[in-house]
Amino acid sequence: MPTITLRLELHKPTKAKQDMYERMTEVNTAFANWLLNHPELNQATSKLFKVFSSQRFPSAVVNQTIREVKAQKKKQKAKKFRTFWCCFNNQNVKVEKKGAFYTVSFPTLERRIGVPVVVRPYQEAWLKRLLDGTVKQGAAKLYKKRKKWYLAISITFEVKPRHETKVMGVDLGLRYIAVASVGTKSLFFKGNQCAFIRRRYAALRRTLQRNKKLHAVRKIGRKESRWMKDVNHKISRQIVNVALANGVGVIRMEALTGIRKRAKSAKEAGRSLHSWAFHQLQTMIAYKAEMAGIRVEWVNPTYTSQTCKCGHREKANRNGIGFRCQRCGYTLHADLNGAINIAKAISGFAS
Repeated sequence: MPTITLRLELHKPTKAKQDMYERMTEVNTAFANWLLNHPELNQATSKLFKVFSSQRFPSAVVNQTIREVKAQKKKQKAKKFRTFWCCFNNQNVKVEKKGAFYTVSFPTLERRIGVPVVVRPYQEAWLKRLLDGTVKQGAAKLYKKRKKWYLAISITFEVKPRHETKVMGVDLGLRYIAVASVGTKSLFFKGNQCAFIRRRYAALRRTLQRNKKLHAVRKIGRKESRWMKDVNHKISRQIVNVALANGVGVIRMEALTGIRKRAKSAKEAGRSLHSWAFHQLQTMIAYKAEMAGIRVEWVNPTYTSQTCKCGHREKANRNGIGFRCQRCGYTLHADLNGAINIAKAISGFAS
């Protein structure tokens, strides 16, 4: 079943509450790092916290931290967690609606408290489903980002699979960030405007670096990442909406390999998109499709841009954004031809 995460901002927590959340995070991080090297981690229970510290700490957080550390120890390459946020299972977080406001309650150092949260319109629809029982609540995490505190709640829901037989192919590239094709319809997302903005950010970073304004460089980097993420959200939403409108049951995308080797020279407009978050875009398309009941399949991208519908494959068939078959003379936009071939999975499915 698909799972999404609602990131609910805590509404203006008091200084006392913020200090308490900070203390909880510090204690939990120290406990998690202590657990990493504990010889009895696999048999650990909440009683183990008393060995670590005599201070009072919510057993609900202790139990969840033990589970999280056990799960992450195999993946954790570093010997230490920088920050280990407090997590709660679904039984220890309660969402309620009081009048026009939503509140969430969870265990803290003092007692279980309920705090109001800032709810965006799209989040309210999920919270209503959570309260009426049509979706299931999962674990939650209390964390801080840019001086604001959030509670991230995972929500699992069922989706009825679509039985339509149409297949959409999505080709990603540098001159065109994405091209989607289904039947006789196509959707293009040009990369030139995005490349221009990336170059502008790069020039600004170079100026700031020369002036040794490193804080400003990092700030610009975060701003660029947010902008890129927003663009990817909009592209992925349009692609899935077109898929739904055209009765698509399967979206096929290429397993990304060597996408940044496609540009031939530094003068190419798409050059500024070499560090575009293509994997992020694919992930967004995949989870939005899954939420809509559309299956996602991954195909081998080899030769998808060089193969004609007549079956002839030749490197010379493609010249920039133009495609012309050297055997039958068939012409088409090269990226659209790639999207069509991806939909057909001409090179087979990725393993």
